[in-house]
Amino acid sequence: MGGQGRGKSNRKGIRDKGGANMSIIDVNGTRLHVHVKGSGIPIVFIHPPLLGQSVFAYQKEQLPDMFKVILFDIRGHGKSAPSEAPITYPLIAEDTVRLLDELGVEKAFIAGYSSGGSVALEAMLRYPSRFYGGILISTMSEVSDWQLKSRIYMGTKLAAWDAKKLLSWVIARGNADRSASFANMYNYAVQDHMVNAMQYFRYSMRYSCTSRLHEIRHPMLLLYGEDDRRFRRYAEIIHRGLPRSTLLYMKGTPHQIPTKAASRMNGLIQCWITDKLANEQPFEELKEKVREDDSAEFAAVCFDNENDAGALLPDRDEGRLH
Repeated sequence: MGGQGRGKSNRKGIRDKGGANMSIIDVNGTRLHVHVKGSGIPIVFIHPPLLGQSVFAYQKEQLPDMFKVILFDIRGHGKSAPSEAPITYPLIAEDTVRLLDELGVEKAFIAGYSSGGSVALEAMLRYPSRFYGGILISTMSEVSDWQLKSRIYMGTKLAAWDAKKLLSWVIARGNADRSASFANMYNYAVQDHMVNAMQYFRYSMRYSCTSRLHEIRHPMLLLYGEDDRRFRRYAEIIHRGLPRSTLLYMKGTPHQIPTKAASRMNGLIQCWITDKLANEQPFEELKEKVREDDSAEFAAVCFDNENDAGALLPDRDEGRLH
């Protein structure tokens, strides 16, 4: 894997002001808009419908000191080409792995936010050998409560009515932590192709991998906002189903963790991965990619109380970060 045996890839690339490589890359029969920043352990991020990779702006800025951060717009979203094939989780999972091939990445951690976390679960079920582990942020393995179903259903209707500006405004406003991030996410969302966004919304309503969670043997970090009461049931469903999961509820935090609790989330990711490197034999191959000072600091304790977080909890534990 890892891109072996392929011909020369067709890509158009530039570098942004923050040092990230931005490319339009031919992947799996489509053209994807990709950002890569950093040179450490790879983490590929999967976004939910409409928002595009813009929802991970803070991860792109804060994580590359330790990780290779890989962001891309799913087909029909942001600056990626529209898709003639319907958007499904298996298709996004396949695109993700083919993108890793194009980038020469043999194996990565995969992180997904909201519906993007459901895609991450599907990718790990289909391509287990391509991932070290997973990071699920405010996500679900099924949609089984009427409130969430009704919200997604309304999203599909607005997409079907081509109410692009209204839907983009609602979702960008809900995820923005300040005016600049709202503008960034809104301007990204209005570029989406509504047919593909609608397909992504619709697929999330009928998807379920709950009965297959036990098949995922990778270490998994589950991050949920303590104020996100609607998703607590999904956190517990996933935590019960995964054999090796660490579940953390972040105090005073809503559903929109990547933007509204970005620094704490990014610190937890760094802490958790470093802990895995320090304590689990399968990760020996990655230790050289982590600076020694990072490993020593984060393997024992993530944060002190002054930084309003607590110690990393062991696998299968559930706790609250104060």
